[in-house]
Amino acid sequence: MEEMVTLLELRKIYSDKKVFLTGHTGFKGSWMLKTLHSLGAEVKGYALAPEKDEDLYNIINGDSLCDSVIADIRDKERLISEVSSFQPDFIFHLAAQPLVRLSYDIPSETFDVNAIGSAYLLDAVRVLRKKCSVVMITTDKVYQNNEWEYPYRENDRLGGYDPYSASKACAELIIDSYRNSFFNSSKISDHQKGIAVARAGNVIGGGDWSKDRLIPDIVRSLRKNQTIIIRNPKSVRPWQHVMEPVIGYLQLAQNLYLNPTGFSEAYNFGPNPEDNLTVEELVKLAIEQWGSGSYKIEQFIDSPHEACLLKLDISKVKKVLNWKPILNAKSTIKLTLDWYENYYSKEYSINDLISKQIKVFINE
Repeated sequence: MEEMVTLLELRKIYSDKKVFLTGHTGFKGSWMLKTLHSLGAEVKGYALAPEKDEDLYNIINGDSLCDSVIADIRDKERLISEVSSFQPDFIFHLAAQPLVRLSYDIPSETFDVNAIGSAYLLDAVRVLRKKCSVVMITTDKVYQNNEWEYPYRENDRLGGYDPYSASKACAELIIDSYRNSFFNSSKISDHQKGIAVARAGNVIGGGDWSKDRLIPDIVRSLRKNQTIIIRNPKSVRPWQHVMEPVIGYLQLAQNLYLNPTGFSEAYNFGPNPEDNLTVEELVKLAIEQWGSGSYKIEQFIDSPHEACLLKLDISKVKKVLNWKPILNAKSTIKLTLDWYENYYSKEYSINDLISKQIKVFINE
């Protein structure tokens, strides 16, 4: 376990502050919302409605934790109106079409949501006439992936094979353009905005039910005593618990608030190098933690392309933000499967369990 950020440090920054959170009804957004609420922030969420009763947002009764606006990120006028009326101190932009495989089915919509939606959010920031710290969340997949062992650094070339990855790379170009054109550090006294980018690895954790995501697929199979089917056993990803980047985003925004010109850059958030696992390794650890289960490898000839090897260099956030991963891979999987096991057994309140798991990452 690494040294953790303290509750006092975070509350000092976020208590009674106004936080505009896009994508608050999603998996990561719900963990972010729950954390911000525990820090005493006043949150206004902006996102599409959760799709199912089992969605994490409904489980945590998200409507009681924020002023929830159910709207599309592509509704520019509504977005600008909601940001302007709220006058936030912080903005975290998580709203996205987040699935690689789905992006092959709806490519133009994926570009529209992820790229143009980001531009609309920054248009809303432009009309604010007050200090505001903005963290734009993209992905580890924004890099031009050469399938090499070398972990990607923040200054490496952006790109994307699939529509999802390319849409997020496009979003980064848009963010950079807005930062240079409208939020230039040389004019910070005029606009008072800090704009940072956060690129997180593959997040896992309780409450993710998304289709074609590894942990939800594993849990569904284990729950039904079915064989887990994996299609890319040797694919390597920077797996991390969802709270790792959530804390990273909060620390980044904290630094941005205190020094907007010094932190308006891009940052990678991922695991330590030894915790980059293959899909097969992760499945084996999950079966070990669950106490039963089996898997088999199936090759799907017509499956869309997915990168095989992806690693992130996190030396910058370690040095600049003093952020470090709290959990190793095995502990991450244990915490995640503990959540799902409790969800099915109903031994404890899920809200209490989530609060308890948040405290794993924030020292009292």
